[in-house]
Amino acid sequence: MKNIILTGFMGTGKSSVGRRLARELNLKFIDTDDLIEKEAGIPIAQIFSQFGEAYFRRLESKVVNKISSDTDVVISTGGGAIVNPENLEALKKSGIVICLTASIDAILIRIGEGDERPLVSQGDKREVISNLLQVREPFYKKADFIIDTTTKTVGEVVKEIKKIVS
Repeated sequence: MKNIILTGFMGTGKSSVGRRLARELNLKFIDTDDLIEKEAGIPIAQIFSQFGEAYFRRLESKVVNKISSDTDVVISTGGGAIVNPENLEALKKSGIVICLTASIDAILIRIGEGDERPLVSQGDKREVISNLLQVREPFYKKADFIIDTTTKTVGEVVKEIKKIVS
């Protein structure tokens, strides 16, 4: 089986769906954000505050290149990973890329009020999310499939993905 790569904005369900999908398909689950934190030895929020987004994106590309050679895995990428064309190309060669989307309202509810998400920790969250989505939407549209998770449970999204990959 080719890899199943989940991408999309924060709060769309990539990690939750990815973990459950991997479990149901008896595949390994890889979360690129977890690997980036492991590589850096510090949380992503700290990477952003100490070294900036450009440094984070370099780590992200390194991790994407490394995992793209894996097989039979479910991969959850960070929301901005496929904005880099080289990351998108590597992931598409590795497997099927599925973008999870959700409404801004759903994203706001799902990410909560905390500030552990560095890209939306400053300013009006709704406005920041809206602006980021506008920038990223053309890249998200390059996925092989797009699934709107706004009104779906994790189980429903997993079932939909299983139909796609079977």
